[in-house]
Amino acid sequence: MIVISGPSGAGKGTLIARVVPQFDHLAVSVSATTRPRRAGEREGIEYYHVPRDEFVRRAEAGEFLEWAVYGDNLYGTPALPVLTNLEAGRDVILEIELQGARQVIARKPDAAMVFIAPPSLRELEDRLRRRNTESEEAIEVRMDHARDEMEELAHDALRESREFHYVIVNDDVDEAAERLRSVIERIRENDPAR
Repeated sequence: MIVISGPSGAGKGTLIARVVPQFDHLAVSVSATTRPRRAGEREGIEYYHVPRDEFVRRAEAGEFLEWAVYGDNLYGTPALPVLTNLEAGRDVILEIELQGARQVIARKPDAAMVFIAPPSLRELEDRLRRRNTESEEAIEVRMDHARDEMEELAHDALRESREFHYVIVNDDVDEAAERLRSVIERIRENDPAR
């Protein structure tokens, strides 16, 4: 299991989309969310969009590997598809926020943890605005989360308490994609189960 985390707008999805086709036996987990579907999103491809009451019922039933509140919405990783892929011998990438990443590492300490960081908070805010998918309020919420995540990451690095095995700064998408490809290759090579 490869957990890829970082602030919204850091480029996690873009990097994953560039790298995954280069590997066999690699699956990408699809998260569930209560947020409304954005233009162009395909159900079951980018997300599973579920009503809030159904999401809460599924969370209470333990059907999510992890779940978190982000802004006013709930996000979670359905456990069954992840476990099915792992049992079939495929590595699974989870693209999740920091709250969820911490839940996964608590439950699956052998998961490989990768943090995708923006080159700066200013650039992150610019990326969120260029996406043109969020209200001003939603951008502010995402930026608050990003500031908190970046502060925590810096604090952990100073304490040498490493939650993440790898940190990739997405300052140039081609270079960052190559770094992620290299990291995934290294993770797969060092997997003792192979």
